[in-house]
Amino acid sequence: MDLHRMPKQADYNFDNMEGKHDMLQCHEDHLDSGLDSLKEDELLTSFEDMTVSARTEHTEYEPWRSAITDDGDTLLHLAIIHESTEHVLQMIKLSHNHPFLNVQNHQRQTALHLAVITEQPQLVDKLLKAGADPVLVDNRGNTALHIACKKGSLACFGVITQNCQRHLASMASFPNYSGHNCLHLASINGYVSLVESLVQLGADINAQEPCSGRTALHLAVDLQNPTMVHCLLDLGANVNCLNYGGFTPYHLTYGRQNEQIRCQLYERTAQELRELPDSDSDSDMEDVELLEVDMYDDIKFGK
Repeated sequence: MDLHRMPKQADYNFDNMEGKHDMLQCHEDHLDSGLDSLKEDELLTSFEDMTVSARTEHTEYEPWRSAITDDGDTLLHLAIIHESTEHVLQMIKLSHNHPFLNVQNHQRQTALHLAVITEQPQLVDKLLKAGADPVLVDNRGNTALHIACKKGSLACFGVITQNCQRHLASMASFPNYSGHNCLHLASINGYVSLVESLVQLGADINAQEPCSGRTALHLAVDLQNPTMVHCLLDLGANVNCLNYGGFTPYHLTYGRQNEQIRCQLYERTAQELRELPDSDSDSDMEDVELLEVDMYDDIKFGK
């Protein structure tokens, strides 16, 4: 059978989830797996038809490694999407430290990205221990750790941070293509436990977005999330940090309805920074841009 190019059969897209914050909708398209993939029965048949034995551990070229869909997905990608765990584990076992583990599809997603998206921490662990590269980014600049923080996946987050101590500081600190690092993503989406864990692991709580200069605290105020504001304050967020427009988090409470947030910030903000800075343009206080609050959608395949 010809395994090099597999035909399209069905579209598997992530369904849009309802946003966590009605007032701030992300302008980006939701992420999907990039798959126009085989139906599950055909996928399983393909695996069953292949001869994959222990000898392939030392064989550079094997047909099952070169199989690819029109969207750039390998059989490993497809097996993860279809939650065909036995086949995934078999391919991982036979591909330790092989470039096959890090092949990226046309959305630049690796097997590791897809294992996090589909919430399979066991496979995340196996992939990392077999040599999957945790610093590779998808077409939006997200590592697997970014995705875990955006989804709120405590299990995948734990597996990645435990297995990637050497890369942890860089993965947690660098921004994706929207300017958000892992702490920003966890804050935007309201995951208090992940924010606490990231700070404990050394993430800079006052890291600023490269475009607007907003910190996680600015973002929490923008989203009017008093629980996250309280969490960040308890963790030592700098209330006097100015974004690139010259505004503190307290300035962002002007014109907002949540008095709890205003009260939390007022006493902690330096007196000279409580009044709005002089401005020649009313546009300075307009919302900077819509936040990236879309979630990686849960994937269900008829199970």
